[in-house]
Amino acid sequence: MALPVRRRSVAVKVGKVTVGGDAPIVVQSMTNTDTADVEATVRQVRDLARAGSEIVRVTVNSDEAAEAVPGIVERLAAAGVDVPLVGDFHFNGHKLLKAHPGCAELLAKYRINPGNVGRGSKRDPQFAEMIEFACRWDKPVRIGVNWGSLDQDLLTRMMDENSRSPEPRDALEVLREATVVSALDSAERAEALGLPHDRIVISAKVSGVQDLVAIYRVLAKRCDYPLHLGLTEAGMGSKGIVASSAALAILLQEGIGDTIRISLTPEPGGDRTREVLVAQELLQTMGLRAFTPMVIACPGCGRTTSTYFQELAQRIQGYLRERMPEWRRLHTGVEEMNVAVMGCVVNGPGESKHANIGISLPGTGERPVAPVYEDGEKTVTLKGDNIAGEFQELVERYVARHYARRDTP
Repeated sequence: MALPVRRRSVAVKVGKVTVGGDAPIVVQSMTNTDTADVEATVRQVRDLARAGSEIVRVTVNSDEAAEAVPGIVERLAAAGVDVPLVGDFHFNGHKLLKAHPGCAELLAKYRINPGNVGRGSKRDPQFAEMIEFACRWDKPVRIGVNWGSLDQDLLTRMMDENSRSPEPRDALEVLREATVVSALDSAERAEALGLPHDRIVISAKVSGVQDLVAIYRVLAKRCDYPLHLGLTEAGMGSKGIVASSAALAILLQEGIGDTIRISLTPEPGGDRTREVLVAQELLQTMGLRAFTPMVIACPGCGRTTSTYFQELAQRIQGYLRERMPEWRRLHTGVEEMNVAVMGCVVNGPGESKHANIGISLPGTGERPVAPVYEDGEKTVTLKGDNIAGEFQELVERYVARHYARRDTP
């Protein structure tokens, strides 16, 4: 399968992670805890990193939050979690970086929203102050424009210029262009203040799919900074997943994007790690990266009135994710494995043969047996009440036999 040709961008180091250049597309996420609550924030960062988030952003909005950063970094290191932490600054970032050098030093990157660094005469000096801290501590910066907080002085000026034009453009076009200009002008100014070209990442987040696609296509043509993709305020549940996937898939297929976040609103009491899993699954289903073995499962029909195969598919998916950290530590290439869990004789054997290892469960009225296929060949037929457990054991043995063992200390 021919994969999209990635747009060429400079490589930016964010702690141990490289964004852009020839590096794989990076998955990142953001905590929703009060950063001043060290225990809760450490727990969520640890969970996000374990789920596969390669960069985690935390809110730094108060003295208490900034004071907490060194303790968070220390606790994470003690737990063996070395994921880079990014500080998300708005309004008072210049003050917090100045007042809390420990925070400024230990964060792996700063996120600066040029629309929220100050209004009027305060904007430029406060932006400059934050860039000076980034230079002092040798930190990369994401210039993160969001059109919900777009620089109103810039937008007003561009709207006024457009209204005086002999052929004025649609207001939406001007808004999109203002978003692009805000990002690129801010990056240019950061470089003029001394921030190296290879220490800048750009994002321009909006909430509309077509708007996001249009804006990033322009950004991709006008600069070689790494681009952070994300549909902001994507929403909850399936709506947020579908909208984010629709927008990002278009851009990724065009080779645009160096790091992504799926910005989902969690259900009440929901798991924050869901956004990480969706980002991974998007990249993996597009063939752009591999994170964990993929489960191929049929949707079910009148032949599969029993829910057993659905329960087994869910159980196997959870089992693969649970085992993946250990498999990744011990074996190379296991993330490329495909596992099929099928529900009847129509497509079951064929799909199972195409997978590395697959099981074809009996449909309604079929013999109560489940043949297992490994690399296209039937190896065993399972029966009885412990088909799920026996199949998991077969998967475990398959991994041990087919994926090279790493040299581990």
